[in-house]
Amino acid sequence: MSPTTAAVQIQYRPMLESDIPAAHTLSQAVHWRHRPEDWQLLHRLGGGFVAECDGSVIGTALWWPHGDDHASLGMVIVSPLAQGRGIGRELMNRLLEAIGERNTLLHATPAGQPLYERLGFEVIGKIHQHQGIVASREPVAPPPGTRLRAAEAGDAAKLAELASRAAGMPRTQVVSELLRTAEGAVIEDANGNPVGFGILRSFGQGGVIGPLVALDPEHASALLSHLAATRTGSFVRIDMSDEHGLDSLLSELGLAHVDTPVAMVRGESPQVDPGIRQFAIASQAFF
Repeated sequence: MSPTTAAVQIQYRPMLESDIPAAHTLSQAVHWRHRPEDWQLLHRLGGGFVAECDGSVIGTALWWPHGDDHASLGMVIVSPLAQGRGIGRELMNRLLEAIGERNTLLHATPAGQPLYERLGFEVIGKIHQHQGIVASREPVAPPPGTRLRAAEAGDAAKLAELASRAAGMPRTQVVSELLRTAEGAVIEDANGNPVGFGILRSFGQGGVIGPLVALDPEHASALLSHLAATRTGSFVRIDMSDEHGLDSLLSELGLAHVDTPVAMVRGESPQVDPGIRQFAIASQAFF
């Protein structure tokens, strides 16, 4: 973008699959580690808008429906050369118009939080981003009376039900898509019923674990340590929910705490089932 772009009109339009290479270049410009494949997943699960100037994409913003009552938004990026011109706010306005009356979730950096507050979002919690090169560690054994096994394609419906209860909103599309392209682990009770699961997929410079859904920290520890062990010596990231109780294990695995964005909502927070917990989210974008 040249210095004279301030005089060129900015166009806003729906994001197309053909915009993914330009979106990837834009995310690299702001030092986000998403690969083109990560953008493809985000676009398959949702939709959004781009800002275009003189034929170049200079802004992106995406949103994801979670049933009829909930949505999340993210990937709000404006080129460093075009910031300060209201592009981010205009992209947000278009997202919120598309989302309509759904209760809407997002994760905010300190820089973005003031804009989101002006648009009616309120802080409801925090996410604790951990990452690093996975250290060698013996996996935690699953609790007595349970067994841990690899996730299978046929598990999608039952795991989506667990995830939906833990998140307080429908997760069928997200879980089904992730199971199709990633690896997972399931903990079953003595009757063969899933009582927890985790998914590990390739992302950025390595892998990301999430969602991680379990009855309690004991079950979550077995799932987390098992999945991390499959990437020993490689880079892994995990975005933990508040009060997860797994700090010691994360430290032993070499997954350092690096960031704490805030979770925000416009509308009402999801009503989660207290009998099951989401220890880690799938993504700071589509939760």
